Amino acid sequence: MAVLASDRRIRENKIGRIGPNAIIRVAEALREQVGEGATARLFRSAGVDGYLSAPPQQMVDESEVRILHQVLRSELGLERARWVSRAAGLSTGDYLLAHRIPQVVQLILRTLPSGFASRMLLTAIRRHAWTFSGSGVFAARPGRPLRIWISGCPVCRGSVSHEPLCDYYAATFQRLFRALVDSDITVRETQCEATGAEACLFEVRW
Repeated sequence: MAVLASDRRIRENKIGRIGPNAIIRVAEALREQVGEGATARLFRSAGVDGYLSAPPQQMVDESEVRILHQVLRSELGLERARWVSRAAGLSTGDYLLAHRIPQVVQLILRTLPSGFASRMLLTAIRRHAWTFSGSGVFAARPGRPLRIWISGCPVCRGSVSHEPLCDYYAATFQRLFRALVDSDITVRETQCEATGAEACLFEVRW
């Protein structure tokens, strides 16, 4: 994993805060999957039920996101929790496309060859990595496959699993790359800290 040490573009957010989509979109996915009552119970178990009546408008403490995902896996079971996490990631991607990435930039990316478009999108993701990786460390390497690493990942930190857990990030990346680079792109987490890996690794293939 020399890339984590050598990539000069690594961004680190020592405060450990990440964007509010990591809370808001999970609430939306839960309401769809389990209903309002169960959503309230799960958020209450995670100590973040206040966000249901007053969704966060600023960045949130990454520990709140970590605990929420731990509660989902504990209360819903791994497969259902992963479905919720993935749905939240897809809707986060939709939000970014609608509100954070200028339409002119999206148009340019869609008209470029996929190789150039993927590099440009990766540059933008790298620039804003501190907003979703929190106190973790982000690194990436273009190519085919394009690879993204998050070390100290907020979603799975402190968890132990026999399979990768970071569907939220994989789904967000896939939504963006499919919309802006190539509709056949798949993003898969091939290594996860929860399974004992040094960092969570996402491979972008097309």
